[in-house]
Formats: sequence, C-alpha cells, structure tokens
Amino acid sequence: MDEVRSLGVRAAGEPCVFTEPAPPGEPHEGEFDVETLFSGLSAGTELAAVKGTSPFLHRRFDRETRLFEEGAPTARYPIRALGYMEVGRVRRSRCAAVPAGALVAMAYGHRSAHRAHPARDHVVPLPDDLDPMVGVYAAQMGPICVNGLLHASGAGEPAAGVAGRRILVTGAGVVGLLTALFALHHGAADVAVADPDPRRLAVAAALGCAVVDEGEHDAARWCKTRWRRPEPGADLVFQCRGRAAALRTALRALRPQGTVVDLAFYQDGAAEVRLGEEFHHNGLTLRCAQISRVPPGCPWTRADLSAAALGLLRAHSVAIRRHLVTDVLPLEDAPGFLRDLAARRRHVIQAVFTF
Repeated sequence: MDEVRSLGVRAAGEPCVFTEPAPPGEPHEGEFDVETLFSGLSAGTELAAVKGTSPFLHRRFDRETRLFEEGAPTARYPIRALGYMEVGRVRRSRCAAVPAGALVAMAYGHRSAHRAHPARDHVVPLPDDLDPMVGVYAAQMGPICVNGLLHASGAGEPAAGVAGRRILVTGAGVVGLLTALFALHHGAADVAVADPDPRRLAVAAALGCAVVDEGEHDAARWCKTRWRRPEPGADLVFQCRGRAAALRTALRALRPQGTVVDLAFYQDGAAEVRLGEEFHHNGLTLRCAQISRVPPGCPWTRADLSAAALGLLRAHSVAIRRHLVTDVLPLEDAPGFLRDLAARRRHVIQAVFTF
C-alpha cells in the first residue's frame, strides 16, 4: 500500500478525501498495521467540523485548566481526519497481543489504514461471532453509552443506576438509541424515547422502547402522566440531543430530586433551559457524562468500558445492525454525503463507510 486515504475537511463546508503516504517500511517492535474495513460516522461531532460550529474552531482550549479562552483556536482547517469508530483487519504485526489477521475495533478516524501500538492506541479485539459492522461501536460509541449508565449510578456497575427505574431518553440518535437499549438490557422498569422524528421513533419502538412523538406530545407531561407513583415523572433522564430545548424537556420530565445524565454536545446558548423553574423548585441533579472521565471513585478503565459495551453489542447485534445502520457507502462518496447532511437534504441514523 503506497498511500492512505482519509476523510477530512478542507475548509468550512468543504469535506474531502485526503491522501498521504503510507507509513514506511515494516512495523517496529510492538507495532502493527491495520487495514480498515468499516468506519462509522458520528454525525453530531463530525458535522460540527464540517459546518464550522465546533467550539475548538473558535476558542483556545487550555488542556491544563480545561478552560475555553480567547486566543488562537485549538483546531483549524484543514482537518485531515474525522471520526472515531473503526473496524479493521491486522495486516502485519510485531505485537504479540495483536496478531496478524485479527479483527479489531479502534478509534483512529476515517482512514484506510493505520499503524498502531497498544501504548498509544485503544485496541478492542472483536470476537468471530459479532457482525464486524456492529463492531464500529466497540471502541468509542458503545463505551460512551456505558459510561452514561455508570454516571447514573455514580460508580459501581451500569445496572445499578437503571435497574427497576423509569427512564426517559431525550433524542433518538445513535447515542440515545444505544443508551435506551443498554438500559433495557440492564433491567430498567420502563424506558421511553422522546424525539420529533417518526423515523427515529420507529427504530426506538423496534428496540423495545415506548416512544413519545414530540411533534404531538409534551414529553414532560407524558412522563408525569405515565409515571405517577411515588411521585410523578421519570426517575432518570438520559439527555442525548445537543439542543437547549431538549435539556429543558429532560429537566421538566423528572420527578422531584431526579437526575439528568447529559451525554449531548451543545454548540449554542441555553436560554431555554430556565434553571429557575423545575431545576430549582424540584431539587434536580444535572450530571455530565463524557467518555474522558468515569464517575469519581469509579475504578473502570477505558478497556472496562469497551468490554462491557462489547457484551451488550453481542447480545443485541442483530437488532443493532438491522435498525440502527441506515446507510453504507464507500469512503469516496462520503464528502457528498456529509454536504447533504449538513444542508439537511437527507436523513441518517448511522452511516458506515467502507474501504
């Protein structure tokens, strides 16, 4: 292989496929070369780069203080690789833990090939009985959802935060749908998914969830009516839609002293949240769950998150492949696909690029 192809963004509104020389020679000791089979699109994060709305393109992020500040932006165009949901076959290896021929999930971006080392790359070996296309969720997206469940419990095990509880999921994108499915798997008493798009709600229903069409119903009032004892409302809400209105719905839907676990990526202001209303008067908790951190005191590592995600993916592989993966297309078609998504000319739940 003489060159590597990667999906990136040349400038705002201009996604494209870049090429670069492949790593020279043979892998060094401990390294291995992967040829990509499938790469999943994380639409919210990646469209922020395409449209130029990501905060990293406008502000400097100080990684020591973890503050966004004025100054030269942390990211700038061209962005040569997007993505974090890859499945590939190991072609050459000098790493005993990752032999040639192994099928692995990783997070190196929409690239046709990658030279890896376990010390710098998160590597998840995939079992033979898992649909490799579902494997795109094993390294990053699945762990994001497992981490959300951990944040619902505060620590311990994913089931501890959801078992026996009445749960609303706001947003029927990939994160919301997987989180809802995982909550059901771990024994939630009732899981409802709220979204304004009937196509996405049909997927939620196919996965076994109750659905709330926000084009027809106030999701908060729906929850307060459906779940009335011991107090009206959801015990827990997973907020998975990056809009202030969805966060407001999540807070309104909770019973007194309930919790919102927020997995969304916001790129605008939040005037609609109205913290002086339900948040204050019902004594609610808002907890942000991001893949970079597990709950305080929780001993889980990223490998633990992936192992838990892999077990859930294996248990529900057929349903996930059938209902979540809506588009499969070659990498060469990805720039036009992203332009269509950014312009709202087409709908997607999960797109997977092939190589």
